[in-house]
Amino acid sequence: PKVKLPNLPTAFNGLKIVQISDIHSGSFYNKEAVNRGIDLLLEQKPDIVFFTGDLVNNRADEMDNYMDVFSRVTAPMGVFSVLGNHDYGDYDEWPSEEAKAANLDRLKAIHGELGWNLLLDEHVYLERGKDKIGLIGVQNWGAGFHQEGDLKKAYTGCEAPVKLLLSHDPTHWDEQVRQDFKDI
Repeated sequence: PKVKLPNLPTAFNGLKIVQISDIHSGSFYNKEAVNRGIDLLLEQKPDIVFFTGDLVNNRADEMDNYMDVFSRVTAPMGVFSVLGNHDYGDYDEWPSEEAKAANLDRLKAIHGELGWNLLLDEHVYLERGKDKIGLIGVQNWGAGFHQEGDLKKAYTGCEAPVKLLLSHDPTHWDEQVRQDFKDI
């Protein structure tokens, strides 16, 4: 669908964003079907791709057989990603907190290996000519779930006429964004 943003700089008119979420790669059993899904995404010819969390069910090694598939997700302005609640490994048993932390570190590295820009409570600017818009990415923050994200930290200093937020859990919108960050 087309979205009208009143403060959008004219250089961004017609910007095509494709958003994907909840890949849960540990649930896959048919690599060919997943590749067809990526083909459909790429047929949209997005300018930019946003991935909004849950790359895995629990463990980073769920991506081992799918790195070649998801590294195909590219766009001229980049692929930007955030973490979802499943990415922290909270729904699995770990031999130690160190093992759980190592899994999360590995998962974060996978985003980079895919060529994706993982945003961890930070903002970046998307630029076209002299115009720019802000892209804010937070770690998971959800009502009743993992609340790791720090929107205030990510938002602070973001000076742009339009600010787009990447956040995994939809409850974040009503619980925090609409109340305290009305210009997102």
